[in-house]
Amino acid sequence: MERELQTAGLAIECRHLALESHTLPSVFPPGLVVLWDVEGPMERALGSCRRLASVCSLSRTCLVMLTRRSLAEQEELIRAGASECISPAGEQWAPNLLTLARRMGIPSRSHEASGAPGASRVPPDRALQTLLAATTADLGHDFFRTLVKQLAEAFRVTCAMVGQMLPEHDSIRTLAFWSRGAFQQDVTYPLSGTPCHNTVACSICHYADEVSRQFPEDLMLTDLGLRGYLGAALRSSKGEVIGVLAILHDQLLDAGEMDFALLGAFAARAGAELERIQAHAELERTRDFLRHTLDAVPDPLFVKDRSHRWVAVNSAFCQLVGRPAQELLGRSNVDFLPEQEARTFWQQDEQSFTTHQPGENEQSFIDTNGLPRALLTKRAVFPGADGQPALVAIIRDLTEHKRMETQLRLADRMTSMGTLAAGVAHEINNPLAYVCSNLTFLQEQLAEPALLPEALPELREVVAETQEGANRVRAIVQDLKTYARSDEERRGPIHIHQLIEGALRLVRHELQRGNVRLERALKPVPPILGNEARLSQVLVNLLVNALQAFPDKRPEGNRLRISTWSKDSKWVMVEVEDNGSGMSAEVQQRIFDPFFTTKPVGVGTGLGLAICHSIIQSVGGQIEVRSTQGRGTTFVLSLPALQEQEDEEPKPERLLAYG
Repeated sequence: MERELQTAGLAIECRHLALESHTLPSVFPPGLVVLWDVEGPMERALGSCRRLASVCSLSRTCLVMLTRRSLAEQEELIRAGASECISPAGEQWAPNLLTLARRMGIPSRSHEASGAPGASRVPPDRALQTLLAATTADLGHDFFRTLVKQLAEAFRVTCAMVGQMLPEHDSIRTLAFWSRGAFQQDVTYPLSGTPCHNTVACSICHYADEVSRQFPEDLMLTDLGLRGYLGAALRSSKGEVIGVLAILHDQLLDAGEMDFALLGAFAARAGAELERIQAHAELERTRDFLRHTLDAVPDPLFVKDRSHRWVAVNSAFCQLVGRPAQELLGRSNVDFLPEQEARTFWQQDEQSFTTHQPGENEQSFIDTNGLPRALLTKRAVFPGADGQPALVAIIRDLTEHKRMETQLRLADRMTSMGTLAAGVAHEINNPLAYVCSNLTFLQEQLAEPALLPEALPELREVVAETQEGANRVRAIVQDLKTYARSDEERRGPIHIHQLIEGALRLVRHELQRGNVRLERALKPVPPILGNEARLSQVLVNLLVNALQAFPDKRPEGNRLRISTWSKDSKWVMVEVEDNGSGMSAEVQQRIFDPFFTTKPVGVGTGLGLAICHSIIQSVGGQIEVRSTQGRGTTFVLSLPALQEQEDEEPKPERLLAYG
């Protein structure tokens, strides 16, 4: 059998071991391990098979059992670790083994290379100590450079290299290459036609001599004049091949079991380090991807941990606060804001943390140029990497949006003013007429040489009437100023009854012209906090809509009722009810949509009720509608009552207003 193998040129060294009298090596080199079954007890054969299989598995060696046992017992031996069972009966067992050796294609040491290591080789135990001492402190690519240099010196070989498998699994790129006493430039070369290809396939591969003749396509072997090769595959924690560690020599390269074990051990260490480097590189790529993703978001964005520290910010947020990311990461609002403001933001963030519900807050902000800006911060909580909740927030700049809203509200007011212009002019003209008449009368009386005593009572009455007319004009003008006021952001205590009376004065002429019976049910209510112009706009819009809802040809029976009452001492309720034409259910569903209107073209813009809805929501209130087609419509406003601690106008908040 040995002659057959040698004649076939399989370069396999044949060694004989008796299990009873020899200690097995710690690892078998790649090749065939043939166990001759002496047909003793089955348990003994199974134990020998398991014992050999435990050693052979380290180097992917094929364990063949020569046995005459039955097929059932052969199956037990295979389950115990045998790769194949061949019967020695007849003349076919030797050719079968030869065929199996050819099919395996696992190269090993030539019979010419057998024997003890050369005298110049460093003893394995000392080589192991040297390699461990040299590579313990190194990490990363320094580890690979130290490893190949020390391997070459320990084995007294010409070259040592460690390479990384490329993603396509068809090439190797060297991480460190030591040749003839110096580091060489890293190269990339294909696996096909090289001894490294067999190393990848078999975990350990050894060619004692003439390796360049067996792999003529590997030009590096020829160019460097290399004859011997010993390589081990680098594997990941999942068992996948990720690289190769090899030593090469320009002379005969002998290797024993200890050499296989030594190279295999450092291949495992190199595989672990390469996997760590790859994981670190993947982590860096993931971080770069996340950073670029966050920076691509045009709105300011930040992420906080459970301790309210920033763990991620994008470039828009850094630009907003005027600080680089390095100064922000790992710190919190407390490090940059006054105590009161920092506490406010902490409470807003903490509410999202504790409730695990999304939240949003609107703040005023003075930017680094000293310009006021309106910002909306939206927050959401998600599970962090450490299992603790984390908070992500995105900030929207509402400054332009607020400006457009202001323009829309102003346009809607001007539309309403156009509708009321004739009525307001009439309301001003009536008192103005008798004011002018009275002034003419007074002028004539004062032109007399002397005033008779009996004329004084009449003059006093004329002056009083004139003063009353002037006061009526002044009240109407004041109502117009309140309605058209542009100081949109000013807020203060408002007595809703005064606001209602002012709105009614603006629509008085329309009430009279439409023969509308006005009913008041104004119960005492606490003041509210808001903006007079905005709330006046809401009331005027509701009154105008009610007046326009009455049929044109109905001479009488038009009724408009406005009432107020307090609910739970926390809400001020305002109700505007008419008995006009009403609305269908479909119209009620869209009544607050922008630009939706049921009026003819040119009569309405469709913005009035949408703006009313926005204004009421801005003060924390609600607006509801109830309507029956043909019977009338009722609008109900729910406005939060002013609490004692809210008497002072609140100061605008600042958001991260760093200098």
